[in-house]
Amino acid sequence: MARRDEIVAYANALLEVERWPEFAPSGLQVVGNDEVTLLVCGVSSSRELFERAGAEGADMILVHHGLFWRNEPLLIDARQRGRLEALFDAKASLVAYHLALDAHTTLGNSAQLAARIGATPDGSFGGVGLATTVPGVTVSELARRVAAATERDPLVFAHGPNRIDRLAISTGAAGYDLIRAAHEGFDALLTGEPEEPNLATARELGIHLIAAGHHATERFGVQALAAHLAETFSIEWRYLEVDNPV
Repeated sequence: MARRDEIVAYANALLEVERWPEFAPSGLQVVGNDEVTLLVCGVSSSRELFERAGAEGADMILVHHGLFWRNEPLLIDARQRGRLEALFDAKASLVAYHLALDAHTTLGNSAQLAARIGATPDGSFGGVGLATTVPGVTVSELARRVAAATERDPLVFAHGPNRIDRLAISTGAAGYDLIRAAHEGFDALLTGEPEEPNLATARELGIHLIAAGHHATERFGVQALAAHLAETFSIEWRYLEVDNPV
């Protein structure tokens, strides 16, 4: 058992949340039990996740995509009411880390995905992404590795060189960074969601795009962080998958 506020303070410092001001508040979003025995994590806030976590006996729920976004209406509608009711019924705290978790050099989504596909980090890419090397890999082999890691077949625009050496990774919805990746000399960009202009951009700039799903590419950060917190504070943790094809 550990104190809720100690866990949150530690995670905030670990992820350096003050470096990542954004449209989603980082850290504690809903106050629940003071003491934490079981930490449950998932990718995105949903009533299903919160109800299932409550049934598991979670004292704290950790997500990548939290409840509150500054670009959404300030209204507790049926969606938000249902989610809050599930959290209140469970007496579970909700903790969320978005860009700060994307960007972490070891626990972050891009770093965790890179490790799973055999890519070696060698710097940053874009705002929260990762520059990596995968010397001499073909796009078909890289797509196979991505499929094995994410458990889904990625969308591939194969318009880059025959062999990939430099790979930019930015999980989630980073199709907008394809032009940046090409201009910075990368052979391919691995992300979650593509954008409509990406096909023409890939053809015209001679770069590969591999898009494996927003949800699928962002499963790993919350699991890595939850495991780290559980070890640090001697508590239990579990991951709950709520399927999402996007």
